[in-house]
Amino acid sequence: MNRTGKENVPWRRILFLGAVVPALVIGLGLWSPLNKATAKGKPETPVYRVDPFWPKPLPVEATQISPATHMPKPWVTGEVAGTCIDSKDHVFTVNRGNLISPETVTAVASPPILEFDREGNVVNAWGNRDVLPNGLHGCFVDHHDNVWIAGNGDGIVQKYTHDGKTLLLQIGTRGLCDTATGACGSPGLNSSQTLLDQPADMAVDPANDDVYIADGYGNHRVVVFSKNGVYLRQWGSSGTGDGQFQPADGGHPHCVVLSKDGLVYACDRGSDRIQVFDKMGNLKRIIPVKPGTGVGGLGTAGSAWDLDFSPGKRQTFMFEVDGGNEILWIFDRAAAQILGGFGRPGHQAGEFTFLHTVSVDSKGNLFTGETINGRRIQKFVKVGGDRDGDDD
Repeated sequence: MNRTGKENVPWRRILFLGAVVPALVIGLGLWSPLNKATAKGKPETPVYRVDPFWPKPLPVEATQISPATHMPKPWVTGEVAGTCIDSKDHVFTVNRGNLISPETVTAVASPPILEFDREGNVVNAWGNRDVLPNGLHGCFVDHHDNVWIAGNGDGIVQKYTHDGKTLLLQIGTRGLCDTATGACGSPGLNSSQTLLDQPADMAVDPANDDVYIADGYGNHRVVVFSKNGVYLRQWGSSGTGDGQFQPADGGHPHCVVLSKDGLVYACDRGSDRIQVFDKMGNLKRIIPVKPGTGVGGLGTAGSAWDLDFSPGKRQTFMFEVDGGNEILWIFDRAAAQILGGFGRPGHQAGEFTFLHTVSVDSKGNLFTGETINGRRIQKFVKVGGDRDGDDD
């Protein structure tokens, strides 16, 4: 299904004041809970406010009438497994479409890929679930505005044109993974130069179009391919030592993100840390998030899930998804120190349930995706702080 242009999308906008008013109370608050005096010349922690009216209501299927409501069925995303942003600050979401009761009667699953404009309107929707990876997990828009998608229930990473009409490249084989039997799932062999095992995320190097993949639910490696899908190198293994990725808690690495200064950041979720490498896989530093959250600690899914950087030349700030504690942390990237953060468990605007992913647009606004019982995207508007000129 493909819809382009707002004029082709039917809308039904309903506001429930009982829900919106408490959301506004939370959403209009300026959140930076670790407010401290900032020394002159040091970057000031940015401040964010949730926008409870972003995105706009999703389209409805005018030809499908719910037998329960007698109204056209609206789109429902199911779990929002990935968010990514293009050169025009359009936001893409990767949606699993796993509706639950009573959504299965009153609504229909949205297309897997939704594209929102800056105002939160759906301007395009596409994707065939029989072709896309199983277990949709993560998306990335490269510097050519192509859209990349991974699947942690499969063995493939795919590259599409911006409009989703053409599959440009596939790395791996759908339904065949780097395991002893070929079945997708842990434990992976961590060795194939052509197969993946439940990849979680990917990033593309703008310098040469190399593709970095967090091959991280069955395997436990960062693996690099050329722009044509040819294997180049890999690093990482199953373990808890430096340069290794936690073998428990769902598999790792859970994210891979490239910084402008040529470093590769990988989320070691269950070990509550970010591992930083150069592009050849040499370990440069380890950044702890909230130790004790993951395996052997609180029994939750760890504190290092996903990350993105502020948009300036120096990428002064790192925004880190802590799904184990339902907090979005703000780091001083160079110092590798937490400056502040916001969020708590819940379903109100600005709260999180299974916080899973974050993306930053060119203005420094944040977009978060939630899975499991959260199942939504939220926008946080940058409203203050940040005296660093490179990140204005």
